Amino acid sequence: MMKDFFANITSDIGIADVLDVIVVAFIIYLVLGFIKETRAQQLVRGLIVLAALFLLSDFFELNALNWILKGATTFGLIAIIIIFQPELRRALEYMGRGSILTGRLARLDKSKAKEVIDAIVEAVDNFSATRTGALIVLENQVTLGDVAESGTVLDADVSAELLGNIFYKGSPLHDGAAIIRNDRLYAAGCVLPLSGRLDLNKELGTRHRAAIGITENSDAATLIVSEENGVISMAKEGKLTRFLDAKELEKILLNLYLAEEEDRRGFFSRIKSATGGDQSAEQ
Repeated sequence: MMKDFFANITSDIGIADVLDVIVVAFIIYLVLGFIKETRAQQLVRGLIVLAALFLLSDFFELNALNWILKGATTFGLIAIIIIFQPELRRALEYMGRGSILTGRLARLDKSKAKEVIDAIVEAVDNFSATRTGALIVLENQVTLGDVAESGTVLDADVSAELLGNIFYKGSPLHDGAAIIRNDRLYAAGCVLPLSGRLDLNKELGTRHRAAIGITENSDAATLIVSEENGVISMAKEGKLTRFLDAKELEKILLNLYLAEEEDRRGFFSRIKSATGGDQSAEQ
């Protein structure tokens, strides 16, 4: 009997059905991976609770509760789109650019990339020693044209001296962010979107929240030097890694610029190997 039962089931399954299940399973896997450790994780938990209440109200014929939940579902979908607009935008951008494609940073000539890295590391190390606040954005595949327009377009060669002049306290551009596009210092004095996360350390100031905010809405990486204590930090994909030194920073930038193929998880595994673990972030 059991053998006949399974035989009847499998006889109706075709190649298209198997492919359909595989595609759906893969999409669910990608969605779960994307929402992990984000605000959407709490959203999914809330939706599961609402779905369970809806099924229970329907099963036990709790008509009033069932009617309320049906109405809440309609307005809830609109609220989800409004509240989680940054996450939805980031997901669409991620799908559009492809997670396994090599970023524009990795397509630079190695000798030129090394010059850019040396200039960045020298400047950041100087900022740390003198406790000069700095915020440097490394643009990747998502073009930050709208952010660059909020500042002053320079389109100059990257050098430690130029970065030093930009973030000098008397400079009119020192309060904003500098954007490095490929091997060019594209703009400075730019205004970045602040992260709205409530779980960040209260000690983190506007500069750090701006650094995290731009990485939540793009695939850029940001370097931050604290004006209060000279601590060097790096943000990527909404995560903050703190207490870097010049050698660790150089190793991270080499991996970022010269990697032949870099995916989302690979980037942070390289940071962890360079820093001896996640010293992170939300401390």
